[in-house]
Amino acid sequence: MRLKNKVAVITGGNSGIGLGIAQEFKKEGAVGTIVGRNQKTLDSSSELLSPNFIGIQTDVTKTEALENIFKRTENEFGKLDILVVNAGGAIGNGTLGSVVNTSEEDYTRMVDLNLKSVFFTVQKALPYLKDGSSIVLIASIATQKAFDGLTVYSAAKAGVRSFARTFSRDLLDRNIRVNVLSPGTIETPLFGKLGLPDEVADQAKEQFADLIPVKRLGQPKDMGRVAVFLASDDSSFLLGEEIVADGGVVNL
Repeated sequence: MRLKNKVAVITGGNSGIGLGIAQEFKKEGAVGTIVGRNQKTLDSSSELLSPNFIGIQTDVTKTEALENIFKRTENEFGKLDILVVNAGGAIGNGTLGSVVNTSEEDYTRMVDLNLKSVFFTVQKALPYLKDGSSIVLIASIATQKAFDGLTVYSAAKAGVRSFARTFSRDLLDRNIRVNVLSPGTIETPLFGKLGLPDEVADQAKEQFADLIPVKRLGQPKDMGRVAVFLASDDSSFLLGEEIVADGGVVNL
């Protein structure tokens, strides 16, 4: 119960990696709020996590809506100890592209979701976070390695990795630690959003797994366990650090 009596906010906590983090937080005794745009998945995930977590529907790219997350969390739970900034993504219209063919509109959309929203989520949370809190930013192995079609996404995630350092420096006087978790290929519902037939999707997963030294895709719970470490006192000597959890892709 490493997070017993801790209150957490997890953006993008209604599915995939974010839900995996919330489930591991619940096992370790945390309570708090998950945030997502899709009300249907937010409701189902909140039910799964009940009574520890409640859901708040918010589009994190709408800066003016962010403070409400933390007001409601404080009203419900009385404080805020942990912030996990997980919302983001690299799948959907306009997300894939190179420097040759990315439009300004697509560039802005990707940066707003994957970088700007991170900055202002943290900024709006600061008046509510206790001194000594932990902030966990979710980036990607795209901070370490180039991938076709992820030009803008990779740059945005590299910015998130940089935020872990600069935010930690900015918040030294409050003893707020900021670290970053960079996942590799994780088996999440995003595979289903590619619109592929089941057998093709399964084949794609096998191909991805073959490229990973441990020969399997990561699971959301794998990321959840790393996030628990970063959120807990076990990582009290880590500031501005990045943990790459990718089954060995970058290093081997």
